[in-house]
This record gives sequence, C-alpha cells and structure tokens, in this order.
Amino acid sequence: MPSAGRSGEDVRRARRRPAAEGVDENLEDLYENAPFGYLSTLMDGTIVKVNTTFLTLTGYTREELVGRARIQSLLPVGDRIFYETHFAPLLAIQGQVREIAVELKSAGGARLPVLLNGAVRRPAPDRPALVRFSVAPATDRREYERELLRARQRAERSEAETRQLAQILQASFVPPELPPVPGMDAAGVYRPAGRGDEVGGDFYDLFETPRGWALSLGDVCGKGAQAAVVTGLARYTLRTAGMQRTRPRDALALLNQAVLRERTDRFLTAVYAQIDRDGGEGPRVTFSLAGHPPPVRVAAAGGIEPVGRPGTLLGVFQDPALHESVVDLSPGDVLVFFTDGIIEGHGAADLFGEERLAGTLEATRGLDAKGIATRLVDEVVSFQSGLPSDDIAVLVLRVPREAPVPDTPEGVEGPGSGLA
Repeated sequence: MPSAGRSGEDVRRARRRPAAEGVDENLEDLYENAPFGYLSTLMDGTIVKVNTTFLTLTGYTREELVGRARIQSLLPVGDRIFYETHFAPLLAIQGQVREIAVELKSAGGARLPVLLNGAVRRPAPDRPALVRFSVAPATDRREYERELLRARQRAERSEAETRQLAQILQASFVPPELPPVPGMDAAGVYRPAGRGDEVGGDFYDLFETPRGWALSLGDVCGKGAQAAVVTGLARYTLRTAGMQRTRPRDALALLNQAVLRERTDRFLTAVYAQIDRDGGEGPRVTFSLAGHPPPVRVAAAGGIEPVGRPGTLLGVFQDPALHESVVDLSPGDVLVFFTDGIIEGHGAADLFGEERLAGTLEATRGLDAKGIATRLVDEVVSFQSGLPSDDIAVLVLRVPREAPVPDTPEGVEGPGSGLA
C-alpha cells in the first residue's frame, strides 16, 4: 500500500532505483553465496535445491544431494529422531520453526553444529509445497555452550567438594557418638544451617574427667574457615581444662584468654558444665554460662524453666563476668542445653521462641534423651520450612526414673539368688 503523501508511481520508481550507483547486485549470486546455507525440500524432506554456501559448509556436491538425499539423512540418529517427531510436525502445524540446534553430517563424516530455521511455502495449483531451510554454522556457539557446561560441572563438583569438606570439618566439632554416662541418659543432635554447605560455628562435647564428667556446648560467631579455627580451639581448650580439674567458670575464663590471643574478630557464647554424683538421688550439674542461652530443666514433678545465671560472651573482654550455677537432678528430670539456633529460628512471621521451646519439651515427656533432642531439632527445622537460618546444636541429659541394674559378674550370685 503506498505511503501517505506518495503516489503509486513514486513508489514504483523507488523500487526500480538501484541501492547505490555502480552496484550491480545479482539475486542468483546473492542466493548462491549468501552468508548462510540455503536448501529447499519437498514436505517429505527430499532436497530439491541447495546453494553453494551449504555445499561448501558440508563438503557435498550438488549432484549428491539434489533429488537424491533427504534432509533427515544428513542428521545423526538422535537429531533425525528429533526432526521426525518434533521439527517436521511443528513445520506442518505452524508453518515455520526457528533456531533449532542440530548437527549435520558432513561428506567427510564429521559432525557440524548448526542452527536450523525452516519455513513452509504453501502449495499452489502450479507448484508443490516446499520447505525452505537456512543453515547457520554454530561451531563457536556450541563450543561456548560446552564450555559453559564444563564450567557448570566444575562449579558443581567444587560445590560438592566444599559441602563434603564442610561436613567432614563440622563432624570434628561434635562427637560421632556420646559416651555412656553412668546413671544418666545423654544424647546430642547437630543440624547445620541451610543446606549444610558451609562450616558453622556450633559445637558440643561430653567427656570423662578426673572429677567425673563434663560437657561443653557453644556457638562461634560467623561461618567458614575463620569460625572453624575458633570452634576447634574452643572445644579442645575446654577439654584440656576439664582434664586439669578446672572449675566451670575458670574453664571459660581460660577459653576467653585463648580466643583473645588468636587476635581474631570472632567471638563466641558457651556453656561448660561438670556432672557429679554426690551420693544423693541424682546427679549434680555445676555449670557456667558465657553469653549463652540458659539450659532448660524439665522436672519430672512438673514445670519447665530455664536455669542458670547469665554471663558475658567470650573473645571480647579481658575479664568477662562469669558465674556458676548448680542444678540437682532427680529421677525423671531432663536438662536441655542448646544453641541460639533453637529459640532464634526464623519462621514466616516470628521466631521459634521460648514458648514454643517449652511446648515442644512438654510434648516430649516420656521420651529418652535421643528422642527429646531429635524431636526438638525437627520441630525447629520444620518451623523454618526445612531450611534453618542458623546452625542448631542440642545436648540433652536425662536421669532415668529407675537406676539401671548393674551387671552381675559371671559366676557370682546376685542378692536373693539361690534356693530358699
């Protein structure tokens, strides 16, 4: 349709005018030596016309292709199946298909990555339907895609190796299995933040000392290698202090000095406890808190409450305020130590908090220590839709309602044995 303001004769003269003076563009030459390969086929794929660019690209002669080959025969098996099951049906339905990445088999047998575009010329009374194809070499693009794939695979391998390293390193911060403590049921559970692909700063420990038994649990600020250094330092410093009969408050003071000597910007919260049996009904737990959430006592007689006097976090001040608290446990009592990943677990609208903690522990009455620790961690993780925002460490001490019966040495009769 003529443009507004221009007559039909003006438009016709413009069409006859050459693009530039002295330029003689031949349409046949433009087709034969186009930047892309061109070929035309019948609807069944039989090649009826091909340009010189395509022949140069693939190494075939015109006689080998025109009227003798189908475009499908130039494709390797996988791409041939794709052509027949997807490409050809789409052409029939839509009339065109754009930028399909396939490989062409060259005359020498090599495979050539190309981008294939196809458009259908509808039949007329004097001519059959044809499919006109343009073929653009995609060697550089394919190599780029392959390099991207290789880079992605390298990144995935690196991520997997990093995650595995993080898991191995983190496993060194918690015992693979807690030792049995006479007269007590103890269990610990650790859950890393997120997907567990970064080293966290939570740790716990339970070990025998010359004075009985000791436990430690802590949370180093941050993640990664620097946090791991401080976490390892904390765990083994407290172990060493326990073997030297150091009181809980003094053990944390020693750890504070050790962290300050590291000249790191990492600080930590921690709890250190001694477990003694003084001959009463149950064990006595003497502990000190350094900026750490207080443990929660679940009394067999009823009641759930935090216990202990707060103290100052470690690795910041030369002389932190540290105190000692004492809890005497009775049969059936439970004492739960945990890191702030429990009460500070981020849900959709709020934190898990102390009320949910108490409610969860109330629901665990009657479970053993392992069941309590596992249920608590599961509830916090579920509250955060399966991806906790922070590491979680829990250590549970439970006093059985009935003391375990000691093993009777073989050949020795227990009390009341024998015939009356």
